Amino acid sequence: MTPVSGPRLFARYAYAPNALGYCGPPDAAAMARGTDAEIRALARQFSGVWPYLRVLARMTGIDDPLDARLVESYWLGGGIGSDVDPAAFLSNLLTLIGPIAGGYWQHLGADLSDEVAADHSFHVFGIYPWTRLLGRGPDELPLRILDNCRITPALVRARDGATLTVQARRLRWDGDRLFLSEEVPRTVEVTAPADESAADIAVGDHIALHWDHVCGRLDIDQVDRLTTTTQRQLTATNRRLHQ
Repeated sequence: MTPVSGPRLFARYAYAPNALGYCGPPDAAAMARGTDAEIRALARQFSGVWPYLRVLARMTGIDDPLDARLVESYWLGGGIGSDVDPAAFLSNLLTLIGPIAGGYWQHLGADLSDEVAADHSFHVFGIYPWTRLLGRGPDELPLRILDNCRITPALVRARDGATLTVQARRLRWDGDRLFLSEEVPRTVEVTAPADESAADIAVGDHIALHWDHVCGRLDIDQVDRLTTTTQRQLTATNRRLHQ
């Protein structure tokens, strides 16, 4: 696959929740069509991912928080961010996130040290409050948000224009634990700012999904990393939920 700049890679994954109004500045169109410089300015307004990238840059000695290595490591897990000390990362992260969250997220604390990772899976399942709502009322909404917010690897089975039919595992909750289902079909649309080669996405390709947005192709190593880090996080989160 053709190398992509860090800002452009950031935009591919951050675009969908931004367009839906969940995080980041209001101008989602700028995320889709902006230059690297414009995306850099917008990225600083993401109160979720930006603190992770700042801490990762500091702890890895990489000057640019939007270095492609850091961006990929955050969204997919593994990579350069997997070598940072978890306890030190959590301490630095909470120092940045705490003032932003204020008293709204009282669950943010050292008890997250058993599941912390410098990636998006931890943010979805550990930092966000949705796993703490499971079993306390209707589970449909928190489960839907958790499933859509995580980065999902999918295998393309058919293509009709901009419409892809893919196979992917869905997040499930049985009242006791979170787990991934067997692969099931789903339909998604290819929209900007997906991989520049999105026009050539074909049957047999692996892709990443975020809120049903096609973020781009994944190679086998990236699929393995994303699968491994997601399962690691589910195991750690289930352990907390059982306490």
